[in-house]
Amino acid sequence: MAVKIKLKRLGKIRQPHYRIVVADSRTRRDGRAIEEIGLYHPTYNPSKIEVDSDRAQYWLSVGAQPTEPVLAILKLTGDWQKHKGLPAPAPLLQPATKEDKRASFDAFAKALEGDDAKGEAITPKAKKADKKADEAEAASTESTEA
Repeated sequence: MAVKIKLKRLGKIRQPHYRIVVADSRTRRDGRAIEEIGLYHPTYNPSKIEVDSDRAQYWLSVGAQPTEPVLAILKLTGDWQKHKGLPAPAPLLQPATKEDKRASFDAFAKALEGDDAKGEAITPKAKKADKKADEAEAASTESTEA
């Protein structure tokens, strides 16, 4: 029996997410799997990739062949290089946590406090007295024209 490591598609029409599964090569794309070894969510920013490294190493060692998309994922996580005995790639970018976002927001707010920016409008507001004077001036120019 030929075994493949492939992606099993789940999710809505425009919100796909995938499970990385080990399955018989003759099964359908979303058919029955032998084992699930990871997750891939391409719509997240950055993409979420989770692979059970031990199980991936086991299946690669017994001869399971990854499909092209899974091979790219395994290269990103470093499992393919580990299997082949190559040097490990750079670590994956981890998504920012709420604490990280809060810290960067606080640093930005603190930097703004030093500026003279107080949240006011750049152009000055027109005052009522100025409006009345403008109206009176416009009326006087109309009466001189007539």
